Amino acid sequence: MLCQYNGFGPDGEWKSRRGGRSTERRRMPRFGFAIDNRACIGCHACTVACKSEHLVPLGVNRTWVKYIEKGVFPNTRRHFSVQRCNHCADAPCVTICPVTSLYQRPDGIVDFDSSRCIGCKACMQACPYDALYLDPDTNTAAKCNYCTHRVDSGYEPACVIVCPVEAIVSGDLDDPTSRIAQLDRLQKVQYPKVEKGTRPKLFYVGGETAALDPAAAPPAAHYLWSGNDGRITDGALRRASEESDGEARARRVYDPQSKPAPWGWMVSAYITTKAVATGVVLVAVAAFAVGWSPAVLPTSLAGLSLLVLAMTGALLVGDLKQPRRFLYVLLRPQWKSWLVRGAYLILVFSLLVPVCWFLSVLGAPRGVQLAVGALTGAAAVCVAAYTALLLAQAKGRDYWQNPLLVVTMVVDAGVAGLALMTILNLAHSRAGLVTGAIVIGLLLAAEFLPVHQTRNAELASRLITRGALRVWFWFGVVGLGLAGPLLASAFGALRVTGAMLLLGIAAKNHVLVQAPQRVPLS
Repeated sequence: MLCQYNGFGPDGEWKSRRGGRSTERRRMPRFGFAIDNRACIGCHACTVACKSEHLVPLGVNRTWVKYIEKGVFPNTRRHFSVQRCNHCADAPCVTICPVTSLYQRPDGIVDFDSSRCIGCKACMQACPYDALYLDPDTNTAAKCNYCTHRVDSGYEPACVIVCPVEAIVSGDLDDPTSRIAQLDRLQKVQYPKVEKGTRPKLFYVGGETAALDPAAAPPAAHYLWSGNDGRITDGALRRASEESDGEARARRVYDPQSKPAPWGWMVSAYITTKAVATGVVLVAVAAFAVGWSPAVLPTSLAGLSLLVLAMTGALLVGDLKQPRRFLYVLLRPQWKSWLVRGAYLILVFSLLVPVCWFLSVLGAPRGVQLAVGALTGAAAVCVAAYTALLLAQAKGRDYWQNPLLVVTMVVDAGVAGLALMTILNLAHSRAGLVTGAIVIGLLLAAEFLPVHQTRNAELASRLITRGALRVWFWFGVVGLGLAGPLLASAFGALRVTGAMLLLGIAAKNHVLVQAPQRVPLS
């Protein structure tokens, strides 16, 4: 179906098309979607058309329909909510993508290039709308791209064409004569999750609040795709959701199968090994600075740091779905992404460690060793902390927006480094281990005692302390990681103290990574 649509001409200029012929040059449009819930009948024609147009594999969707029911029989009503990429003006998936696999076109459409994707899955964490998925055929990220191949030829997206009730509207939001602009101007509309600051270019007309807020009607255990799929299914979190929302009686009765958590044990393990690698250097430089060590970085500590750092790199590459493309992060960098910045920080740190060691072996003057050691220590702090900034770029996960996370990761690094050195009999500091345990405990109290700023962050917190991860938290983090070390240190068992601290930090990183991923985003 040809339409009064627009596209890029062969010379790269934007041209208006009418009846398939270019007519006149015009300003660049700003494409968006409107979903008219007053008309939607939940027929899934848009889902099928999208799958057919893009050969989307089974089990994943670029557009999908969610059913929400409210009321008590016989006074019930069902609401349909069409979900897909919002083509945000300030798209967090574009910002976090390390290799520009995701990018924004001049017309505002957020498109992707699967040939560049390394499968890091960071974009899936950054999207507040759960719009991205991992293609099982290509192991790369994918999503709705507004049918750019159709738009550039003067056609509307496939979902728009196939909708039998014209509930999906596409067009130029800046064109006052377009239907989508008139809906935006004349009707009461809802833009999803505007508090995220993404400036979405998709809005709903007559939308149901409980359908647009995933926490208002979280996945339960009594509908088609509900199973124990990793999202909010346990009683503690469901009660927390209901307590904080006036739409508690809303029920999700149909939804596509949820996606598995993008990041698994390798990510939490890499945070722990990175903490150890940088912490060993931090402890060594600090000991040299106060005169407790004759060399800034002895051979044993330099080798230990580089060995654990190599393990960190192996975990990072191993978690990629396209590991053969891992060099794209360095060779095709997108500098806004903390994945790229972190990779270069790790590279600089890995070069400074041998320099420090070489100066120690040569017996260089103390001033020279101290200067280079301070530079290496600063790099270690940056490497330890950058993951907190990467997690903060994942706007979809409220729990990771905690400003204390930077401090926590630096403290964890110092404690983890000292703990491993104690286990290997390379350091003996009961006061250091006890102080580290106390500081970690104070940071935990600062995290869990106050009320969290958002409901999703509070849900993740309850999942840790009262939900499916409570054993990891109370036994692993509090018991093994805090109470255990303090008790063991009282009996002088320093190696046991160090081992418990290290295990506690690993358990804490596990719940940090897993809990926010279990809170539904769509």
